[in-house]
Amino acid sequence: MTRVEFFTNVPNKHAKALSLCEKALAKGRQLTLLAADEAEMQDLQAQLWNAAPTQFLANTLAENVHAGITPIVLCVQGSLLHQDDVCINLQAQTPAFFSRFRHFVELVGLDEDDKAQARERFKFYRDRGYQIKTTPHEA
Repeated sequence: MTRVEFFTNVPNKHAKALSLCEKALAKGRQLTLLAADEAEMQDLQAQLWNAAPTQFLANTLAENVHAGITPIVLCVQGSLLHQDDVCINLQAQTPAFFSRFRHFVELVGLDEDDKAQARERFKFYRDRGYQIKTTPHEA
């Protein structure tokens, strides 16, 4: 069954996503970053390529032919997914395909609207019997 984890009170979701990518890659995991829209996807890709001079965060967009061998894949829709290991959701809703992943990560910001949407997603997972881990942001 999919493990669901919420990271709460995250001041910068993109920075947290990059940090989680670094940790997951160090463990040999594959990731999908589920962006809210095309603009966010392009922004995330730029941030991944420029993350840190000593850390190479290889990534590609889901529609690229080599997406199946690249450790980080960015997408907006689930129709072109190539792996089922870890997904970091940056969308406001729960994607229909979330349960294909071993580990599904939700990032919750400081904005009240974002928190309200996250509570709805939390209820969705809980009502379907998924065990949920909640990790508050450490200052």
